[in-house]
Amino acid sequence: MSIVLGDNQYGKAENRVVRIYRDGPRHEIRDINVSTSLRGDFTDAHQTGNQALVLPTDTQKNTCFAYAKQKGIGEIEDYALDLGRHFVDDVGPVEGARIEVDEYAWDRIVVNGDEHDHAWTRRGGEVRTTIVTIEGEDAWVVSGLKDLTLLKSTGSEFWGYLKDEYTTLAETHDRVLATSLTARWRYSQLDQPWGRTYADVRQILLEQFAQVHSLALQQTLWEMGKAVLEAHPTIVEIKLSAPNKHHFLVNLAPFGVDNSGEVFHAADRPYGLIECTVTHDDAPDAGRAWHTVPAFA
Repeated sequence: MSIVLGDNQYGKAENRVVRIYRDGPRHEIRDINVSTSLRGDFTDAHQTGNQALVLPTDTQKNTCFAYAKQKGIGEIEDYALDLGRHFVDDVGPVEGARIEVDEYAWDRIVVNGDEHDHAWTRRGGEVRTTIVTIEGEDAWVVSGLKDLTLLKSTGSEFWGYLKDEYTTLAETHDRVLATSLTARWRYSQLDQPWGRTYADVRQILLEQFAQVHSLALQQTLWEMGKAVLEAHPTIVEIKLSAPNKHHFLVNLAPFGVDNSGEVFHAADRPYGLIECTVTHDDAPDAGRAWHTVPAFA
């Protein structure tokens, strides 16, 4: 029996790239966080320390910034595909690449009713994401969002669940349902209107969360995922992760105050973590699309 080197990759994590377009009096801003990882036969680097085939992570960082200037940042999916193809096609020892991009949104500051040409305020919360994986001639795109905070004040129940000697949770037919949603979806094709599709998927997720009368967060996620796949044939799989941000009714009776579902304690932990995958039964093989994507089964 011998000891061998298993799967490995290396790269530069979380390169914060801010690209400002100054082509006219009205400037534009793009704010992204880029992580790169490269794969290939890097056995010597691990076993003997020979770095002859290793492209430095600092070079990967520089490439992220140079591409932001030379090619610009349009849709983050296209930017990630360009970066990944460069590493695989132009750097000899590199056989595969994984490019992850998060985008942070900025809103223009309004002055006297008009949007300012070169001043913004950072939008909080939700982050748009993409993860592009390239292996030889093959490429996979997984796009999505994270930290989308949602809450509905009614239209949610939880009852009829399994009980044992440790169960203390009371059944309810009316509760607050809140979560911080992460959703990632896999495309079957690369010629996509990325931005338009993202906006529509986001709207579908919001509408389903609001409109579905929820008997469980699991049911809500299923309906959200199903609606996305029905609306977008080129999305063949979607994974959703939703921590159940519990809101407990505060007992105000000791103070002689009636609390009929109006004042709650928002608990940040512990929390239920509900995750599911919704997919077409004839979806093409995922290949390496989900390889090293965190937080999903």
